Amino acid sequence: MTKDSDVKQVVRARMARTGETYTAARAAVLATPDPRREAYAVARAEQERLVGRLFSDGRIERVPARRKVRAAVLLEVLARFEPGRTYSEKEVNEVLLGVHEDFAYLRRELVNYHYLRREDGRYRTAEAAPQRSAQQRQEIPAWEEHWLPGFLAGRASGQ
Repeated sequence: MTKDSDVKQVVRARMARTGETYTAARAAVLATPDPRREAYAVARAEQERLVGRLFSDGRIERVPARRKVRAAVLLEVLARFEPGRTYSEKEVNEVLLGVHEDFAYLRRELVNYHYLRREDGRYRTAEAAPQRSAQQRQEIPAWEEHWLPGFLAGRASGQ
């Protein structure tokens, strides 16, 4: 029996996608030359599941209360910023107003989740993905680990 929960998650995602039995899906996953691609696909599917229904025409009606869903929304919002660019507070507010009328709350949350850094009234995307404790990782979607480092490094797709 597999004890690695990441492999089990990938296997279950494949089962849902293909309709294969656990044994067949596990064999296919283990035979996959690069499991990172599969993990990336699983993380992307989870991200789309978490935020897909919340965005309409690029805006959200409400900020989710659940931390994992809120973090997923913040990752989508973060994609509207250019990595490495310095923004004034007014510029940040303009970007966030395109997402939700409570731009101040979104701005605070982006800083609290360490996606944006604030210094002297200026904002920049973080230089690197934040280090998370085990407890924090439970409340953060897997998409952060797969997408965020690439995005912050300036790779458009995040991969």
